Amino acid sequence: MNDALQLLKKYWNHDNFRGLQAEIIENVLAQKDTFAQLPTGGGKSICYQIPALLQDGLTLVVSPLVSLIKDQVENLQTKGIKAIGLTGGISADEVSNLLDNCQYGNYKLLYLSPERLQSDWILERLKSLPINLIAVDEAHCISQWGNDFRPAYLKITNLKTHFPKTPVLALTASATPQVKQDIISILKLEAVTLFEKSFDRDNIAYMVFEVEDKLHRMVQILKKNPEPSIIYVRNRKSCVEISRQLQQSGIPATYYHGGLSTIEKNKNMTLWTSEKVQVIVATNAFGMGIDKGNVKTVIHIQLPDSMESYYQEAGRCGRNGQKAFAVLLNSPSDYLQAEGQFLAVLPDKEFLTKVYKKLNSFFRIGYGEGIDDSYTFNLNVFCSQYQLPTLKTFNAIQFLDRQGIVTLSQEFSQKITVQFLIPSKEVIRYMSLNSHQEEVILTMLRTYPGIYEIPAVMNVVLIAKKAQTTQEVVLGILAQLHKKEIISYTANGSDSTIIFNEVREDERTINRVSKFLVVQNELKTKQLHSVLKYVSTKNECKSKLILRYFGEDKKENCGICSYCITLKKQQPKAISTTNLIITALSDATLDSRSLEKVTRQPSNQVIFALQELLEHNVVEILPNNHYRLKK
Repeated sequence: MNDALQLLKKYWNHDNFRGLQAEIIENVLAQKDTFAQLPTGGGKSICYQIPALLQDGLTLVVSPLVSLIKDQVENLQTKGIKAIGLTGGISADEVSNLLDNCQYGNYKLLYLSPERLQSDWILERLKSLPINLIAVDEAHCISQWGNDFRPAYLKITNLKTHFPKTPVLALTASATPQVKQDIISILKLEAVTLFEKSFDRDNIAYMVFEVEDKLHRMVQILKKNPEPSIIYVRNRKSCVEISRQLQQSGIPATYYHGGLSTIEKNKNMTLWTSEKVQVIVATNAFGMGIDKGNVKTVIHIQLPDSMESYYQEAGRCGRNGQKAFAVLLNSPSDYLQAEGQFLAVLPDKEFLTKVYKKLNSFFRIGYGEGIDDSYTFNLNVFCSQYQLPTLKTFNAIQFLDRQGIVTLSQEFSQKITVQFLIPSKEVIRYMSLNSHQEEVILTMLRTYPGIYEIPAVMNVVLIAKKAQTTQEVVLGILAQLHKKEIISYTANGSDSTIIFNEVREDERTINRVSKFLVVQNELKTKQLHSVLKYVSTKNECKSKLILRYFGEDKKENCGICSYCITLKKQQPKAISTTNLIITALSDATLDSRSLEKVTRQPSNQVIFALQELLEHNVVEILPNNHYRLKK
């Protein structure tokens, strides 16, 4: 392993491997099939990148995370390591050229999305490459009971057929026992060696608090622990709003979500990583590939949709081994909100079919057409045009993305709005004098017939395709027309990009994947109920609950979670607190913060006492989150 350590030092500037990395690398180099389950932040990518550099030939990495593929390829290229990524949106000619480079250019790593394996010609090209290792990242996606199941992953089994002597390394951060067995079986791993690091993070205190004023509690926690922190929220609006509220409360904060431009993402990320701000408020778009060791606190202020998601996001604190806090704040209304937010917006087959057809109509894709077409896409405009519920529609498109039917990139792209300012006869006159622009202008007028009356959101890719020219030519003509005051022209960045990976076949397409939709909806319902059980169980160690979900049996309490802390409190204090609360409520209805002030008791002691009083029907909670004595 000396050579491996030298490479680790040379390219990653680490002196030693972490956890099970060395054993996994050694097993892979011995040409053995390997299953590796490492918690988030466990350094999974090193387990195939080092073997790739130590062996002749090419390591093939299959990953569903396009953004992570791009990041890893860029990082490897920056280090001088030859790597290539094949994701959606790359033309067949470009893919062919990149595969030529892999064959003759001494490349070490080839990353591709699972959807690429659905193309027979790509599989044929792969068979001619000197592949020495097949690494399957996020391997839980191969199981229909795994988080983010993708049928395209099933095509990986074809690789095992074509490369029977090539070792396979399956990597995941969060697999239940059932999912683990699925991975081993579906990938046909032979005489597989298992490397499983316990899910137990004994330095993380898992805290669940029922509170009415979440902002107040967040500020308390963050001021008590001023080290770098992450707050996870459910949507982009909350990112901005919570960040602003924290700043007003004296906590330096920034935010991160999928709708930001690359420049904004990098700027806000740098503010946080360089510790110019304490907190980054983020959606689940944040975190993949982030390895900041000294994160002290991760706070969720809304219920997550699964224990897998929660474990991965909570696990981004305490990677330096120091004590850290994973806090989940909830209120009584969160349970109903979660069911409405996650379950009521799950698309059924009928709704999925409707969305798929409308998507094709929106981009004027004919039946049997559309493969590899790429368009800028604004979800709000689409939903408004067809009067579709936004969140349910997004879930339907996300399902189509995970099935490989479309690829939805939520990265920054340009939204262009155009309106003609001069009469139609003047436009005709202009075209007669500028015949080289005529085809583009005519295409714009035919595609957007109301462009004289109201501004049209223009799809430059579509116009270029119809006019049989390039996007650059279209943008150049728009700039000239704007300069001559023939059109009004605005551009800003709020759109996504959507790529159609298959020809349009309407019901035939949906019928093929509808069985997976049923399983997905069942799984998401089961996963949410597991979260609700984790939050609502008040008489058991939180660490034990998490470990049991992932198939581990922990005998001892962790001693540091929110439940274990209550055990350390002396019962007489709790009794005296309950008496003080009963006395206070005999005069008025009060919320928990008011009770803290009146009783002069610590917040956790008040919450504990209130829970006891609620369970024994001594008090009840009102719709305004005030407590009163039960009559």
